[in-house]
Amino acid sequence: MAASDGKPEWLSLSVALAFATISASAAVSVYFWRGKPRGENERVKELEISLKSSLENCAAERQGRIRAQQALRKALAQPKLENLEATSYPMVPIAIIRSCFSTRNGTPRQPLLVPLARAQLLFDPARVPPASLEGLEEYSHCWIIYVFHLNTNLEKLWKHPSNSKFKAKVRVPKLKGEKMGLFATRSPHRPCPIGLTVAKIEEVQGRMVLVSGVDLVDGTPVLDIKPYLPYSDSINGATVPTWVKEDNPLAVVSVNFSEGFSTDLADCWTKLEKKSLYASPEEFQNLIKQVLSWDIRSLSQQSRPHNRLAQIENSDRVDDDTEDLVDLNESAPRGEGISLSSGDVIYHLILEGLNVSYRIDFDGNVLVERVILSTHIPDSCTNTASI
Repeated sequence: MAASDGKPEWLSLSVALAFATISASAAVSVYFWRGKPRGENERVKELEISLKSSLENCAAERQGRIRAQQALRKALAQPKLENLEATSYPMVPIAIIRSCFSTRNGTPRQPLLVPLARAQLLFDPARVPPASLEGLEEYSHCWIIYVFHLNTNLEKLWKHPSNSKFKAKVRVPKLKGEKMGLFATRSPHRPCPIGLTVAKIEEVQGRMVLVSGVDLVDGTPVLDIKPYLPYSDSINGATVPTWVKEDNPLAVVSVNFSEGFSTDLADCWTKLEKKSLYASPEEFQNLIKQVLSWDIRSLSQQSRPHNRLAQIENSDRVDDDTEDLVDLNESAPRGEGISLSSGDVIYHLILEGLNVSYRIDFDGNVLVERVILSTHIPDSCTNTASI
């Protein structure tokens, strides 16, 4: 009994000692928890104050940038009419055209007139990452905004408006040389030499977009491209002047090739094949036929084709008396080179660095005579390393 009676006392003592030990440990822990990190808490408070100050400074800087941007946009959006030349916008080309048209001569007067006319848009990877072009291949056509970089009067853009001598009216071939207001035409000679054209999208690969139906000369700088949207870009009921709707007087009657032309083209093709936008000499010959299905001569050449006595192959020179002879188009080819042979005029068309010579009679029949390698071969046809 004594042992049984003493057991509860022993348990009580053990429990008491255990509680005492736990209490002591807890007290020590509380002491260290409260006393040891006191310096760290102060450091945390200092960091919190510094962080708050940095956030406030960042917010103030951001507000300052926003106000500056708003002021800049306001200044750009509201240029003063009397000081327009002081207004500028940060625009640079984002791509370069590699076109089948080596020179302005023969470039179509409108887009899509020559379905086989092809070009590559080669984008600057520093400005246009390939991801920017994702989804473009799902559209059939696109708008291309570009610069008329081969205009013969670009120097006028740097002159004061009072000295620029931009013509208010230009002569239009469809009107047989009659003049029309500049902005009622698609003359390339504009106060701002910006062109707009539409093209069919054939392929999108990396930083390259292959398009067809173009009216763009090789080396054209591109400012922007936008997808063509039929529901908004095609306007039902849109009207044009009567002289625009008339049957095109620039279409020729027929295009025929000489007996030796195919042989000449096959000989040239061995040097051009790997650099060409076309798969075969037969396809290239179809391109020539499509281009020459329209009278690509300038208005002055059409009116007095036999008065030119000098051979001017691929010349970009424009006579003073014909400087305003432009077409209702984006490319406005003119000044095509001609030479005299046996009393007949021989014209030259340069495609992908090949010189195609042809004649056209007064009835509008074209005879394509021969093709040779041209002395004018654009860099895009001779150097493919940058493509």
